Amino acid sequence: MSTENTSWGNVADWYRSHVGGDDTYHSKVVAPNLMRMVAPREGKLILEIGCGEGYFARMFANERALVDGADIAAELIQHAEAQGGGVRYFTASADKLSFAQDGVYDVVVAVLTLQNMERIEPVMKEVARVLKPEGKFIFVLNHPAFRVPKKSSWGWDAAAKLQYRRVDGYLTATKEKIDMTPGKREQKEYTYSFHRSLQDYMKGLAAAGFAIARIEEWISHRESEQGPRKEAEDVARKEFPLFLAAEAILWHK
Repeated sequence: MSTENTSWGNVADWYRSHVGGDDTYHSKVVAPNLMRMVAPREGKLILEIGCGEGYFARMFANERALVDGADIAAELIQHAEAQGGGVRYFTASADKLSFAQDGVYDVVVAVLTLQNMERIEPVMKEVARVLKPEGKFIFVLNHPAFRVPKKSSWGWDAAAKLQYRRVDGYLTATKEKIDMTPGKREQKEYTYSFHRSLQDYMKGLAAAGFAIARIEEWISHRESEQGPRKEAEDVARKEFPLFLAAEAILWHK
């Protein structure tokens, strides 16, 4: 796996500030739903891959679960370790979790990170290696059917007074360079996002020995301000989910 193109180390400070807000998708949408799916409890062994600065790993540990976090970006791991929280952290690529023995974790979690990895097949096989038999792999994605980098957008039909979602591409896997500093002209920072169809993810899971047990689609918590498009915008938010979450069970190795 290429570290040059996929690590978020170069935007570590931005990411730390972003997830620390009180009214973010992380705090209002992802966190409560993820905690429900993962159900951390005392003695449960959980690994988060692509853990970043440990936002979710600390939540799991607060419920007295035994939590490890791994990320390829040393800068983000340093931020995570500085905040404590009872989590063990490792700087490691998700396709080479050399710190972990075979079959040790009850759950492996990946939150909005598979879409930033260039090759998911070896990642899924490595996740299968470190999971216990019938262990769970729970992951969250920007919804691949509705949030396609640089190929999806909102549209407005004035005659019908309808906000719609335009998608200009879906089945073709793509790699897109994302500007993380759009308001700056100098000292630009970029990351990469990899779009894949649902069948791409399903094939990768099946090849690693997983079976899908649950899929959920999570919508935005926000509402538009008063204006002529408010009603249509609020309806569209409820119709087109932001995130897709899946629970896969390891049924054979």
